[in-house]
Amino acid sequence: MKIIDGRAISAQIKKEIAEEVARIKEAGGKTPHLAAILVGHDGGSETYVANKVKSCEEVGFNSTLIRYEDDVAEEELLDRVNQLNHDPDIDGFIVQLPLPKHISETKITEAIDYRKDVDGFHPVNVGRMSLGMPCFLSATPSGIMELLKRYEIETRGKHCVILGRSNIVGKPAAMLMMQKAYPGDCTVTVCHSRTPNIKEITLQADIIIAALGVPEFLTGDMVKEGVVVIDVGTTRVPSDKTKSGFKLTGDVKFDEVAPKCSYITPVPGGIGPMTIVSLLKNTLLAGKKEIYQ
Repeated sequence: MKIIDGRAISAQIKKEIAEEVARIKEAGGKTPHLAAILVGHDGGSETYVANKVKSCEEVGFNSTLIRYEDDVAEEELLDRVNQLNHDPDIDGFIVQLPLPKHISETKITEAIDYRKDVDGFHPVNVGRMSLGMPCFLSATPSGIMELLKRYEIETRGKHCVILGRSNIVGKPAAMLMMQKAYPGDCTVTVCHSRTPNIKEITLQADIIIAALGVPEFLTGDMVKEGVVVIDVGTTRVPSDKTKSGFKLTGDVKFDEVAPKCSYITPVPGGIGPMTIVSLLKNTLLAGKKEIYQ
């Protein structure tokens, strides 16, 4: 059993991006610039955005953080999105989700210029991904693909079972795993909360991507020997063993499942570190105008 080390791979990719940015600057090119809009003071969002800004510094990007209180009007937010769309210095930007209930996340997402949509959530990017065209991939599915590639895990002809059908992870991961590419060329089954015989299906899986958001859902009796398990779950559960009073728990019961695996991602330290790296990769592509002119 091998642990897939997302921290080590993300550090490696950051180093590669930093080296490329240094070359761009030496040649007199434009420094990639990422902007982030943060609405309100959600703890998870604050941490995530702070990590994004710090990561930009590490690789030599410029970054701008734009803050609004959670009572900001939808119209004001849309105006700011429009300004960023037309700002030639901003290569890519994100609006950190979730947003307050009075703001339509769909409306905001659709208002972002798809050529600057480095989160990969705009319908144009999602559509292009489903057709196998160049696009900005959303962070978590992109991170999953990168880990499979870097660990040279065979996917061709394998049965990949995806637990979860969210627009952010389950659906795009299914699309990518079935495409004529590497990683890909899998037979894909998507299971969700209405699937009656999940255990029967997961026992047939060569690769399992667990993205349900249900702590320790996948147990040892649900997997076969040699399976590859990618755990996307990150639920905070109470714990008396940590200073904070909680611990980050995945969708996989690690102690039971890991001994049967050929490869498995831990939580934390697996997919998590890869999400910010995926955002940096998209921003670099946007800055170089490699996907959209």
